[in-house]
Amino acid sequence: MSRGIKVYTVDKPQSELAKELGITRQALNMHLHRLREEELVRTGRGFIELTTKALEFLGVERANSFIFVKIEPRLREQVYEKILKMPIEQVYRVTGEVDLVLVLEQNLLASVLRELSKMEGVIHTSSHIVIETIKE
Repeated sequence: MSRGIKVYTVDKPQSELAKELGITRQALNMHLHRLREEELVRTGRGFIELTTKALEFLGVERANSFIFVKIEPRLREQVYEKILKMPIEQVYRVTGEVDLVLVLEQNLLASVLRELSKMEGVIHTSSHIVIETIKE
């Protein structure tokens, strides 16, 4: 089974990015080609994505956190719809004392918890931060 690569998208056209950097679009394309070869970016029509490898090189924190969510059963579908619009990597419906397990980047934890606290149908949340990965 292959492992996924987490990516971050630069949301602007390459021509605009080249202008901001003060270089030509051709020069930007040469730089992007080298970065692609090093597996630091993925590019395509209208997007540039930074890979996890690039973020590690830049020293960007990428630890995961988990939020366990208890939902009012009659509002389950409404809560699901709202959660799917949030910056969450994975959402699991589970059995037991909670209804959902959300997986997200640690740096987004506070803002996601704020949104969940205002959300109708969310009864309770508990958050957990990964301090060490034992096996990936």
